[in-house]
Amino acid sequence: MSDMKLRVATHRSYYYPDVMLVCDDSDQHPIYKIAPCFIAEVLSPSTATIDQREKWLHYRDIPSLRYYLLVDADHLNARLLTRAGEDRWTEQTLDREDIVEIACGDARLTLGLDDLYEDTGLLLV
Repeated sequence: MSDMKLRVATHRSYYYPDVMLVCDDSDQHPIYKIAPCFIAEVLSPSTATIDQREKWLHYRDIPSLRYYLLVDADHLNARLLTRAGEDRWTEQTLDREDIVEIACGDARLTLGLDDLYEDTGLLLV
């Protein structure tokens, strides 16, 4: 994924999301994608402001984007923004017992904090 860019044409911007799921078969450019359904960013002290402000302002203008997941690198904290309408988004802060369903085309993901933080050393049993 580190070599695949995301092009946000409306803002003339390119980004390298930490995770991007594209289910549109016509999105075949070899260097960048334009139609992700799901984007996840891992928030570190050096990237959190850009991920939560600049990228979010640009990403939400992507018509195909349905989910934007922000995962804190240092603490058990994750937020999921889900498109609820053309210009409406809902926000959910995930608790330990929360399980979220991500549906993009034929792809179905079920995620919880345990999945997001597996092998990080941040989970308490």
